[in-house]
Amino acid sequence: MVRRAFAALATLASIARVHIVVIGATGTLTFGWALCGVRSSWLAMLCASDWFVVNLLNRVVDLREDTANGIRGTDFVAQNKRAFLVTGFGALAISFVITALFAPVLLPLRIAFHFLGFAYNWPLLPGRTRIKELAFWKNTASATGFLLTVFGYPLAMFPRKPDVSMLTVLAAGLFFFLFELSYEVLYDLRDVEGDRLANVRTWPVLYGPTAAWRIAALQMIGAFVVVIVAYMAHVLPWRVAVMGLAPLVQLGVASRIVKRGITTKDCVGLTWMGTALLASYHVWERLGLPGTGA
Repeated sequence: MVRRAFAALATLASIARVHIVVIGATGTLTFGWALCGVRSSWLAMLCASDWFVVNLLNRVVDLREDTANGIRGTDFVAQNKRAFLVTGFGALAISFVITALFAPVLLPLRIAFHFLGFAYNWPLLPGRTRIKELAFWKNTASATGFLLTVFGYPLAMFPRKPDVSMLTVLAAGLFFFLFELSYEVLYDLRDVEGDRLANVRTWPVLYGPTAAWRIAALQMIGAFVVVIVAYMAHVLPWRVAVMGLAPLVQLGVASRIVKRGITTKDCVGLTWMGTALLASYHVWERLGLPGTGA
C-alpha cells in the first residue's frame, strides 16, 4: 500500500515536472536576493505556478514523443487529458486574477511568458508550426521563459541594490541564459528518438549527439567566461560571480553521464543538482561566508 502511494506520488511529480518547478522558484528567490536584496516567497510561488502550468500543458501536447521516449506518466496523462487541460487553464485563470489585483506590474511579463508557452506547445506560428519544432528557437524560448520569471519578476517588483547597474543585470542575465541553454541541449540528448518521430528539430536530431554535446559544453564554458570577464571588469559583484562555479560543476558531471548515454533520471538529477547549488548559495550567505557583504 505504501509502495503504491509513493509510486503514485512519484508519477504525479514526474507529470508536473516538479524538478523544473522547484528550480524556477529557487532561481527567483536567488536572483531576487542577489540583484534586489529581497527574498520573496510569494514571488517564488508565482514563478512555480507559472512553470507548473506550462509543464502540465506541455505533457498533454507531447504525448506522442513522450511515449516514444518512455517518459514516466505518459499513459496516465493520455487517459486524463481533459482533466489536465482543465487544471492547467483553471490554475492560470485564477493566478491572473490574483496578479491583476495585487501585482499588476507583473501582468506584461506573465502574458509574455505564457504566450511563449502557448506558441511552444501549440502550432500558433505561420505554417502551423510550434516553437518546439525549431532547434534554435526551441531552446531560446525556454531560456527566455526562465529569464522572464527568474529575473523579470523580482526586477519588476523591487528596486535594484545600489551596486547593481543595468550592465550587472545584463551580464548576470547572459550568464544565466547560456547556462540554461545547456540544460535544454542535455534534455534534447535524452529525447532524440521521440523528437525525431515528432519532427522536433533539436541539435541532436539535426547534427547528432556528439555535436550536440559539444554545443552544450561550449554553452557551459561560455557562461563561466561571461562571469569571469564581467567580474574582472567590476560589472558583477562577487555574490553573483560566485555562481559561475555552477556550470563548471555541471560540465564535470554531465561529461561522464553523456559518455554512457543520458537518461531521464540523469536529466532530473542534473536539475535537482542545480537547485541544490542555488539553495547552497543562501546557506553561504546566511553563514556570512566570504563575499556575502560585497
